[in-house]
Amino acid sequence: MSKQEFTNTLYTNDNLFILNGLNSNLVDLIYLDPPFNTKRIFSAPVGSKAAGTSFKDMWTWADVNEAYLETLADKYPAITRFIGTIGKIHSKAMMSYLTYMAQRIIEMHRVLKDTGSLYLHCDPTASHYLKILLDDIFGKNNFRNEIVWHYGAGHPPKKDFARKHDIILRYTKSNNYVFFTNDKSLRIPYKETAIRMHFNNINADGRAYRKYNSGKIVFADEGKVVTDVWIDIDSQKATSPISKEYTGYPTQKPLDLLKRIITASSNEGDIVMDPFCGCATTCVAAQQLGRKWIGIDLEENIVRLLVDRLSNNANIFDDFINANMLPQRTDVKIERKTEYVKKRLYREQNGKCNGCGNEYLIKNLTIDHIIPVKKGSSSYYENYQLLCPNCNKIKNDNLLEYLRNKIKMREKELADKIIFGG
Repeated sequence: MSKQEFTNTLYTNDNLFILNGLNSNLVDLIYLDPPFNTKRIFSAPVGSKAAGTSFKDMWTWADVNEAYLETLADKYPAITRFIGTIGKIHSKAMMSYLTYMAQRIIEMHRVLKDTGSLYLHCDPTASHYLKILLDDIFGKNNFRNEIVWHYGAGHPPKKDFARKHDIILRYTKSNNYVFFTNDKSLRIPYKETAIRMHFNNINADGRAYRKYNSGKIVFADEGKVVTDVWIDIDSQKATSPISKEYTGYPTQKPLDLLKRIITASSNEGDIVMDPFCGCATTCVAAQQLGRKWIGIDLEENIVRLLVDRLSNNANIFDDFINANMLPQRTDVKIERKTEYVKKRLYREQNGKCNGCGNEYLIKNLTIDHIIPVKKGSSSYYENYQLLCPNCNKIKNDNLLEYLRNKIKMREKELADKIIFGG
């Protein structure tokens, strides 16, 4: 298959549709700072660079793309069952939010290279639930860090401890991943008191150092390696109206935060993606660090803000494109609904309908798109299934009822395997 051509690109469309149209194993690093399900509407203040941009952070089932639910039920039954319990544990809104996120994280995992990393920025509202999704999709053994970003801004509440941090969940796709710890930008200076107490040796060049019993020598001017608690990155650079970085975008993050993540987990020339790019901080940081980038956001007003930031901060006004057309995968073969395709599907589905699980003669089954082409998909083999007439009708009339039946069928198959083996 031909390689998908790449140019620094800002997509203004639903990120689920964009992700579905990107090739597998395409990007080296994904950072996402999605809505947190805080039940609020965020808008940029009038007069700021981001004026006119806004997003809602409250969720209902209407926010879930039903066409993609089938992939969830088929490939991630554990997540499907987990999400089903959230309505009772927390709320229907959280259930909708986690379904929305799961659909997108599945696609992010697919487009990420085997050497790639994902950093998901969240807060205590949903971080514990999102970690369960990531454990299943990426594999619990590929969890690397729960990073605490302590930003120290805001006013303390009267009846609670002040909430002064966000969580960044770091996962990799495999054990063979890119990570740098010795880069100077990933070190922070030692405090003067620590230098006076521990670095009491001076070499011939006049550099203070500390020698451990193991023989290891550490120089004071090298600084210490960053831990999983980040207290040295100032949020005021993004939130203070007098800062050069400030755009007014409601959830803007400082460039230093993104630069640390990009430096730690990618090489120059790598592709960095932000599927909720907001005011484009990730795109700007990636460009300044010599990386390529993909930004995705549903807010069309973000194009103007991105042009402004990139032309002022990164000097790349002519080095990116804005696209609202859906990309098309080039790593899969487009196949027509031929008799050969039908027979192949029939063998792989063991003569069963992929909806209800009942056996049928091949003439009684029809080829169906799992994800409709109008929802960002294409006519490639992996997007085909065979359905009986009843499931085809149910799916077209009421996808949710069809999916509930399908999930029950999958649960029965799982129970049979446990009881009878296999």
